[in-house]
This record gives sequence, C-alpha cells and structure tokens, in this order.
Amino acid sequence: MGDFRARKSVEIQVRLEIPEGGLEIHSLTGSEIATQHWDAFFRLYLGTTDRKWGSAYLTRRFFSMIGERMPDNIVLVMARRGGDYIAGAFNILGRDTIYGRNWGAHREYRFLHFECCYYQAIEFAIRRGLKRVEAGAQGPHKLQRGYLPVPIYSAHWIPDPAFRRAVASFLAREREMVEQKIEHLAEYSPFRHEEARE
Repeated sequence: MGDFRARKSVEIQVRLEIPEGGLEIHSLTGSEIATQHWDAFFRLYLGTTDRKWGSAYLTRRFFSMIGERMPDNIVLVMARRGGDYIAGAFNILGRDTIYGRNWGAHREYRFLHFECCYYQAIEFAIRRGLKRVEAGAQGPHKLQRGYLPVPIYSAHWIPDPAFRRAVASFLAREREMVEQKIEHLAEYSPFRHEEARE
C-alpha cells in the first residue's frame, strides 16, 4: 500500500496551500444552493463522466428536483477559481451521517478530489456534530484518509427458487471473502492500534 506517512505529509502541505492558490471552496446546503450552483455542478459532473465512464446516469432535471424536494439534505461542495467553478462534490445529508455521492471537475487537479470529497465532508461533519462520513464504495486511497471499510447490507427478493439458491450459495462464499478483505485492509489503517498503545 506504500508509505502513508510520506504521502500524508505531502497532502497536508497541499491543503495548506489551497487558499493561497486562488481557490475558494464552499460547502453549500439548503437555500444557499442556487440554480447557478446546480448548473455548474451538472457541467462538472458531465465533464467527469465523459472522461472516465462515458455515461452520465443523472440528469440536470434530477438535480433540480432533489434541490427543490430535499434541499436541507444536500451538501454541495463547490471549488471556484476566480469566477469559474472548476470542481464540486454532491453529498446527501442524513440524520447523523453525510454520504458522498458524486464528483465533478473540468479536468484533473492535484489533490482537489480529496479536498472536496473527503476533507471538506469531514470538516462539515465536525461542524454539524455528525457521527460519520460515508465516502462511498471502492478505493484503497480512502484508507489513508481515515475511511475504513465496513460491510454494507442490502435486501432483495428473488422470486425464482433455483436462482435464489444459486445467489445464496454465491453470497455465502462472497461474504467470507469480504470479511477477510476488510480484516486485511484494517492493517493499513492510519489510526493507532490499541496494541501499539500498551
């Protein structure tokens, strides 16, 4: 997984330089989010999906509707240089958790993804007294930033009995593999282990 301490010191230095680079980052929620912010974020979202995945599954109408129907459950982190928005992160706010959902940028900016998606979400959670920040699935790079893997559960109804048995058999094997992987990845946690303190 590499030397976390060396990479972390570089990131801390970059975080300190962000305000001096002419970059402004704001976390917006509720009535603070205006049409111009949704327009900008949607363009950024499209820019990222076009570069990475090639298929944007969310529409501009979706962002308008979610902004109208649940504005107090949205946290939009927007990065601006001069008068132009250059990156943003779309989050859902729960009762005690902020959930990272989507990221958008015109191009790659060094460490800006981590700043908008992870560090700003952590700072927002601290300010609001939230219990946790969920950064979404995948990505070993999240480990060194304090996002540790946890099991995720879902419920599905499979009407066909034979197919249901096949899925259940697969999930039994998958569950064991996931548990082993979580245990293995915990070794790379940036947090001090209890045994190390004794």
